[in-house]
Amino acid sequence: MKTLSITALLFLTVTALSGQNTTPTDTAKHVAKLDTINPEKGHVKEQLKVINAAKVKLHSDSIGPDSTGNQPKISAKVDTIKQNKYGDLLRDDSLYNRKYPLWVPFLEGIGDNFILSMVDSRILKYSWAMVGKASWKSNLSAGPPWGPNWDWDQTRFGNDFLGHPYFGNLYYNDARCNGYNFWASAPYALLGAYEWKIFGENVTPERNSLIATSVDGIALGEILYRISSNILDDRTRGSERFFRELLAAMIDPMMGFNRLIQGKTFRHTNKEVYQKEPLNITVYSGINKINNHSSAILSGNTTEMINAQFDYGNPFEIASRQPFDFFKLRVETDLGQGRKIIDNINGYGILVGRNAQSGNVPLLEGIFLYYDYWDNPIFELSTIGLGPGVFSKLPLGKNINLYTNAHLSIVPFGGTSTGVVSDTSQSRDFNFCYGVQAKIESSLSLGNVATIGITYYYFRLQCINSVGQDEPIGSLGENSLGILQPKITIQLYKDLSLGAEYYLYAETHRDSGFPTYSTTQTEQKIFIQFYFEDPQRRGHYD
Repeated sequence: MKTLSITALLFLTVTALSGQNTTPTDTAKHVAKLDTINPEKGHVKEQLKVINAAKVKLHSDSIGPDSTGNQPKISAKVDTIKQNKYGDLLRDDSLYNRKYPLWVPFLEGIGDNFILSMVDSRILKYSWAMVGKASWKSNLSAGPPWGPNWDWDQTRFGNDFLGHPYFGNLYYNDARCNGYNFWASAPYALLGAYEWKIFGENVTPERNSLIATSVDGIALGEILYRISSNILDDRTRGSERFFRELLAAMIDPMMGFNRLIQGKTFRHTNKEVYQKEPLNITVYSGINKINNHSSAILSGNTTEMINAQFDYGNPFEIASRQPFDFFKLRVETDLGQGRKIIDNINGYGILVGRNAQSGNVPLLEGIFLYYDYWDNPIFELSTIGLGPGVFSKLPLGKNINLYTNAHLSIVPFGGTSTGVVSDTSQSRDFNFCYGVQAKIESSLSLGNVATIGITYYYFRLQCINSVGQDEPIGSLGENSLGILQPKITIQLYKDLSLGAEYYLYAETHRDSGFPTYSTTQTEQKIFIQFYFEDPQRRGHYD
C-alpha cells in the first residue's frame, strides 16, 4: 500500500505540473497576450491549449546551428519587467496576491501550534505536551537559546532533522502565502519555532530544534511554495482545477488553507497570477541493496524504492537572480521493512548570484543554501549548509554536453552518527555538530541516448554534544564522511530509461580519548526512470 500511495501521489504531481505540455501550433497569432484568456472567445480549455502551445513555440530554449540552446531568444512579446524569457511572471501578481497585515501570518503560526498541541496532548497524550502556566513560566525563564538554561534534544534523528523542518515550512508559508517574499517570510519560521519551544512543551527548551525548524524550514518551505505555485492555474476549470487545487494543498498545506480563506480556491482569472519557472521532474522506481559489511557486492537484503527529483529554473538563463529561482530537490525512499522510509533528501537553492560566459561555456555563480539528510541503515547525517557554488555547461558536440557543478559551504549546525545506527530507537543515537561540506557533480548527456554521471560528497564535522548527554559545548571528536555516487541511464523509449547507481560510503570518527572508528559500505540501485521534461526547457543540468 505504501508503494501504491506514493506512486499515485507522484503521478498526480507530474500530471499537474506537465499539464502545459502541448505540441506547438500556428495558432499563436490569434492570442492577444500569451497568458490571457478571453471568456467571450470560446471554451477556456481550448484557449489554454493555444496559449501553452504558443509559449512553447515562441519561448523555449533556442536550438539550431547558430544558437547556444541555453535560454530562449529575446522576444518582443515578453515584458522583461514582469516576465522571464519563458513568458512567466517574475513575481506573484500583487493585484491577485496582495500582502496581508503582519498580524495575519503571526496568528496563523499560533494556530499551527495550537492544533499541533491539541493533537499531541489530547489525542496522542504525550506527557511532554501537557502544558500550562507553570511550564510556560519555566520555559520563559530559560533565557536566550545560546544560554546554559537551554538543552539539547534527546529524540530520534528523523524527528529532529525531518519532522522539525517540515513544521518550520508551515510557519514560513504562513507568511509566504500571505503575500510576503522570501526574506520577509523567513523570520516567521524562527518565530513559530520559538513559540512552540516555549509554549508547546513542558520540558526544557532545546536549541537544536529551534535551529533545524527555522533554517531547514525556510529552505523546504520556499521549495514547496514554488512547486505548489507551478501546479496552480486560476484560469482552469472543472476537474482539472479541482485536482490542481488538491495537489497544491497536499504539497503546501498552508497554500491550500490560505487560498481557501482568501477566496482564491474558486476564483477565476484570465491570466497567470503566480511566479513560475520551467520545472523538469525525474521519477524512478526499482530495487536497492545495502551490502553487508563483510560481504561482496549485491550481498544485502533487497528492498523497493520510489524516488523523485525536481529541477526548477534554468541556471544558464541570463537573469537577475532571486532566491530560489533555481533549485534542485531529490527525495529517495526505501519501501522495505523498517522505520527509515525516507532515507535521503538533498537539495539546494540559490540565494544570490549572477550568470557569466567563458568562451562557449555558460556559467552560474552564486551563494546557495543547502539541505542534506541521510537516514539509512548505514549512517545518519543531516546538515545545513551555506556557501558558494558554480554551474557550467560544456558543449562537446551536437546534443552532447558536459554539465558540472561544484560547491563548498560552511555547516553551522548538523547531526551525525558515530557508529552503528538503530532502526528502532526512539532516542538520540547521534551527535550534534558543525563543520564544512563540499560537493561536485558531473553529468555527460549523450543526447537522448544515455547519461553518465558521478557525484562526490564530502563532510568534515566537529561534534559538540555527545549521544544521550547534556554537558557544556566542547570537542567530542571529528567525523569525516565521503560518498561517491556514479550513475548511468540508458534510454529505452522516449522519456523512459533504464538506470543504475552505485554508492560508496566511507566514514571515519576520531576522538583523542577513544579508538578511531572507520567503516566502508556500498549500496546499489537498479531502476526504471521516467523523465518529464518541460517543453520550454531542455536538458539535464546535473
